[in-house]
Amino acid sequence: MNDKLPEIIESLLFVSNTPLTIEQIKKAVHEEEISSIKEAMCKLISYYEIRKGGFYLCEVSGGYQFRTNPEYKEWIKRFIQPSPLSLSKAAIETLAIIAYRQPIIRSELDHIRGVDCSGILRILLNRKLIKIMGRKEIPGRPLIYGTTKYFLEVFNLKDLKELPTPKEIQEICEQNP
Repeated sequence: MNDKLPEIIESLLFVSNTPLTIEQIKKAVHEEEISSIKEAMCKLISYYEIRKGGFYLCEVSGGYQFRTNPEYKEWIKRFIQPSPLSLSKAAIETLAIIAYRQPIIRSELDHIRGVDCSGILRILLNRKLIKIMGRKEIPGRPLIYGTTKYFLEVFNLKDLKELPTPKEIQEICEQNP
């Protein structure tokens, strides 16, 4: 393993706008073994955990990315004044159905929600929260929808297994009537 591998990986993570997978890192440091890359990544994660600084390294959306420490969000918001991801209640409901039931076709969404979801699907596609995964092999070959890696990034999830279970959602709702 190259002695500078952790620093090389750190540099790649720093310049990337999206989470980097081990495979993407391997393309940049092709002479290194996957096991060496994973070992270097563990060292970096440990370093940033111990450091307890303004940012940390986390696993998100199937890759790794620097994230700001939530402890400092008040000052970050003041500085960058981000525009929040605003979605209508209908869009949030539709996105939740897609996240939990994917892959799903529009007619199933329409049936579950009881209304035509085509406009909402267009909004979610434009915001890159969902994607077209292909076509279902049934008459009419309807489009199949699923969530994107960007969806995982926005909601700070490693993967879809981190979505709360229906039981957890019910418990939260009971605690916050």
